[in-house]
Amino acid sequence: MSLKTSSEIEKNKVELSVIIEKDSFAAAVEKAYKKNVGKISVPGFRKGKAPKGIIEKFYGKTVFYEDALNDLLPTEIDAAVKETGFVAADTPAFENVDFENEEGVLVKVTFLRVPDVTLGEYKGIEAVKTIVEATDKDVDAELEKVRVRYSRTIDVTDRAAQKDDTVVIDYAGSVDGVPFEGGKADGHKLKLGSNSFIPGFEDQIVGKNNGDEFDVNVTFPEEYHAEELKGKAAVFQVKLNSISFEELPTLDDEFAKDASEFDTLNEYKADLKAKIEKKNSDEADHRLGEDIAASLCDLVEADIPEVMFEKEIDLLVREYDYNLRNQGFTLEMFMQYTGMKIEDLRERYRKGAVINVKKQLALNEISKLEKIEVLEGDLEKRFTELAEQYNMKVEEIKAKLPEEDIKNELAILKAFEVVKNSAKITERTISAEEFAKEAQAKQEAEEVQDTDTETDDKPKKAKKTTKKVTKAKDSTEE
Repeated sequence: MSLKTSSEIEKNKVELSVIIEKDSFAAAVEKAYKKNVGKISVPGFRKGKAPKGIIEKFYGKTVFYEDALNDLLPTEIDAAVKETGFVAADTPAFENVDFENEEGVLVKVTFLRVPDVTLGEYKGIEAVKTIVEATDKDVDAELEKVRVRYSRTIDVTDRAAQKDDTVVIDYAGSVDGVPFEGGKADGHKLKLGSNSFIPGFEDQIVGKNNGDEFDVNVTFPEEYHAEELKGKAAVFQVKLNSISFEELPTLDDEFAKDASEFDTLNEYKADLKAKIEKKNSDEADHRLGEDIAASLCDLVEADIPEVMFEKEIDLLVREYDYNLRNQGFTLEMFMQYTGMKIEDLRERYRKGAVINVKKQLALNEISKLEKIEVLEGDLEKRFTELAEQYNMKVEEIKAKLPEEDIKNELAILKAFEVVKNSAKITERTISAEEFAKEAQAKQEAEEVQDTDTETDDKPKKAKKTTKKVTKAKDSTEE
């Protein structure tokens, strides 16, 4: 392969002329022939036995060209793009293939490149590290969780069901006397007061005894996920099979010995508080990193191709789908349940995608400016970490992950450390209640800002439309 010409024909759009040498193309054609000959029939020859020259005469000289190109082009184009010094922001496209060129096969290639970046002063970014205070109330809440894990189930035979009991029931629901899908179950375990059923359902079990059979009358909420049941009155025939409750252990030194490596409850509480403080500090560090990254994004000036944001949204949606599948759901199930369309989900991730792309561009630029180097020891350490994470051998990880990708990842991390270590950070500690209020206020402010941005965009878009389209839009809105 040789890169013949390279030029930027539009902002961030590059066009290449690539020559595939004759010998390389001939070898690829021969490979395509051997791969496909077994499927080709030619009169006078047994299937799979026709010589290449005969097949080319019968089906045309170019019969194997497409397969040969598909085999060669990914590697050839990748090498050509690297020779330009640019990084492709999308998958390069090829066209205008000239098989008769004197030098070989001439291919025109176009791609959008990662843009040049102008970066503001990235050292000395001001940020606040907000640590949520660890209180005795937090310790008590954690102790309650542990108590529940160490509780024992007590069957109830001498009283009626009451709130916080766990009951096992059979039920069959109907609307206007007609059973509906998902409205029937046997041996269903339900904690009364959990509000996991339709409003009013659990309340009508309270006061009933083992073996009782009774009707529960409820009305499905107007916002219920099943369209055919929204707002409908329903009757459930219920049989109460059993009642039980969880008996929690007493909070004392014996409990501490059972639940931890400590001999006293006070020692156990102190350890829990230390762990909560560590967790809160780690979360504060994470938020600080996000805030610094957001400030860094504000310093980026670049003409970023839309395809870079779309690719990042693709990645975020795939990650979300993967997480759903780990929980036994699918993206299709989620959208069906919520009524959300894929376009809505993608729009939800757009803001995060913009931040991720700008952050990546900024850190790549900082890596160059700071002349960051990734040492061999850094690489080996990262490969070892990945091998442990995926329970694989280091050699297997190295075979699967290109060293250049790991180098880039580590360079990015080092670049962010430069930014974070030079930031002017103010620390403060606040209560969980104060933190929740601030988080709510921030979310509301961001929602208002997003709405204002959308409103501001409308006049700009309207200027680009014709008078006829604008009038039609106004009529629709009325």
